[in-house]
Amino acid sequence: MATQNSPSQKQLLINKANSRIVAVTSGAAFIVVFCLMASYTLLGQLSYQNRVLGAKKTALKQLNEDISNTQSLVASYKAFVSTPQNVLGGDPNGTGGQDGDNAKLVLDALPSKYDFPALATSLEKVVTDDKVTIESMGGTDDEVAQAQSASSSPQPVEIPFELAVSGNYADIQKVVKDLDKSIRPFQIQTMQLTGSESKMTLNISALTYYQPEKTLKIRTEVVK
Repeated sequence: MATQNSPSQKQLLINKANSRIVAVTSGAAFIVVFCLMASYTLLGQLSYQNRVLGAKKTALKQLNEDISNTQSLVASYKAFVSTPQNVLGGDPNGTGGQDGDNAKLVLDALPSKYDFPALATSLEKVVTDDKVTIESMGGTDDEVAQAQSASSSPQPVEIPFELAVSGNYADIQKVVKDLDKSIRPFQIQTMQLTGSESKMTLNISALTYYQPEKTLKIRTEVVK
């Protein structure tokens, strides 16, 4: 016989049912929270993958455009260097002062590296062809200071020099005209003439230029 303080069978069943309800509710809540967190994570991964796919499609489109542009560039370059006469009217296969293919002329016009000895050689060739005498040629060989890495946006850099030649008036005139017509840009800063018409000395202080080579930077992009 049950005592007065002992729970009844009905009460025991109720307590047991309540415990089951609490356990089931807790389990259901855990599952719901887990599913929500998992869904949030999966949605985040899906969104990230979509961004990655979008970036890849954009890169692929740009790559295809670059390939097409490269083919057009190659065709244009071949047409540019294979003309029967260069832009100066010279022979592309010749060795004269105005000869050489167009690509060579462009490189001679604006070299990609600082090279003062090469500049001196070019000047010597110009004035020698004009049959004048070189009295002096100078400047600062600033190769160490000018040494710099290539740039994605290079700009022309000045190279100052001085030149003194002597000859008759007609030959001196020809020197000035040839410097003006040269494929390589020469900017005369000062010019001084001394002597007579038959024996004249020309002193020039001038600038020419070189332009550092341009680099092609291939970069990677992190999709966030």
